[in-house]
Amino acid sequence: MTDAAMMPTPNDCALPRRRADFSTFNEAIDYAARSEKGLNFHDPRGSLTRAYPYREMREDALVMARRLVAAGIGKEDRIALIAETGPEFAALFCACIYVGAWPVPLPLPTTFGGKESYIDQLTVQLQSADPAILLYPEEIAEMASSAAANQGCRSESWETFAERAAPDCELPDADPEDICYLQYSSGSTRFPTGVAVTHRALLHNLYGHATTMNLGTNDRVVSWLPWYHDMGLVGCFLSLIANQVSCDYLKPDHFARRPLAWLDMISRNKGTTLSYSPTFGYDICARRISSQSHVSERFDLSRWRVAGNGADMIRPDVMQSFVNAFAEAGFKASAFTPSYGLAEAVLAVTVMPPGEGIRVELVEEERLSGTPRNLSRPARYRAIVNCGKPLPDMEVEIRGEDGSVRGDHQIGKVWCRGPSVMHSYFRNPEATEDCLVDGWLDTGDMGYLGDGYLFIVGRAKDMIIINGKNLWPQDIEWAVEQLPGFNHGDIAAFSIETENGEEAPAVLVHCRVSDPEERVHLRDLIADKVRSVTGLSGVVELVPPRTLPRTSSGKLSRAKAKKLYLSGEIEPIKLLEAA
Repeated sequence: MTDAAMMPTPNDCALPRRRADFSTFNEAIDYAARSEKGLNFHDPRGSLTRAYPYREMREDALVMARRLVAAGIGKEDRIALIAETGPEFAALFCACIYVGAWPVPLPLPTTFGGKESYIDQLTVQLQSADPAILLYPEEIAEMASSAAANQGCRSESWETFAERAAPDCELPDADPEDICYLQYSSGSTRFPTGVAVTHRALLHNLYGHATTMNLGTNDRVVSWLPWYHDMGLVGCFLSLIANQVSCDYLKPDHFARRPLAWLDMISRNKGTTLSYSPTFGYDICARRISSQSHVSERFDLSRWRVAGNGADMIRPDVMQSFVNAFAEAGFKASAFTPSYGLAEAVLAVTVMPPGEGIRVELVEEERLSGTPRNLSRPARYRAIVNCGKPLPDMEVEIRGEDGSVRGDHQIGKVWCRGPSVMHSYFRNPEATEDCLVDGWLDTGDMGYLGDGYLFIVGRAKDMIIINGKNLWPQDIEWAVEQLPGFNHGDIAAFSIETENGEEAPAVLVHCRVSDPEERVHLRDLIADKVRSVTGLSGVVELVPPRTLPRTSSGKLSRAKAKKLYLSGEIEPIKLLEAA
């Protein structure tokens, strides 16, 4: 229940800020508890429902840690936690750290796929993590307990667990090289795999956040990002503890229903704001406000210092639409701070220096596809976004297929090395050896360097290769999105094998048109657009809205879309062709 007299935790206090310069995350929690800052949770309209100072979080975590020990939990046990944004998860996560157990944040149900799909997803992740227990909020008890039963895993709601006795006990010391937690990647290109992150790797990355963002006086974070994804967990939860920052939270599902509440919360902050989102978050806000007026009367975004952007391919057109929509409210394009990272490097690998904004380079499609220049048609270009410079002590190289290092503006595979790189994939030595070579991490992404800045082109595993020509699915998807009536995420492109054994591009498109003739016209329009981009005749299928699968972080999963389409689980809309 909302308390009208409740005061949020402050932006600043007397305790000197330390930029994640701790040996273990245990020390970071202890130090943050000496400050007056903390976490602040809000309802769907952005009204404060719970202020949770770090001092209180630590006290709750220590009680929970004693409960874990009494339940037989010890060092290196995995504790699966459904990552609902709230004080219960925050305290339980920190309790695991104090016990030396490894917290494993797992996703909440999404709208796609329904109950059985969620149970299956949870079962697979529990099978991989092999936890001692699954702890979950009571409202998803049926689904969570079903998944745990499938795996033969103990499970309990955190409300019930909080009623257990918490007898005094001695908690173990932590070592910087101990595993701190397991992070499951979103699984957009492969089977979900647990990334093992040490205390040392985590704190190095959190130090990098603070220094690259120049975190300082009067800064505050506002976030709606889910805590089961690395951008939300690391960037908007763990980093705040290690760098003693107050934060205002909106739950992800509340953001989905009322996205502008995010901007309302930013507007109310009297200090400077740091807030992060994938491209689609900015897109949905710009679209939602386009039909409204009086932007400057409702919002004040003039103090939004760092508008972080990452976790997906960054769309400069979407960023420009957001600027156009909210410049009147004081938003500055220079606040945009693109970044590049992945769970295998804790979170960030490169970050744009604050204040430089979105910078793009136009690159000929032939360079991206690796094919000779076709002089018979005008050159086509794609805007590639600058994703910034490496974090302190992080090295980035671009390598060719033979492993040789490439020079500036030469496209290849992105490799990185530094203290933030993961320890391993949990219980998966083959996958670990595939991507970790002499301390270097093969990210699986394609890009190039220019004057020390990294430009990301796409994921190598998403690339469509037909007749020796490389096609980026993003190019096809973006082109179709320019047609009227489509939103970001409405299109999935991939390659399929046709009846004659040849490869062809396939495009699945959300269709919101009900008229049979209009559907045929729309299909033909999309086919023409695909042909203009690829030079090939592809397969175009219209599918019902909300059909295309997404990863736990909200990104389109092309690999799963292809699998579901080929298996018949995604059924295209039948078209009435002319006789």
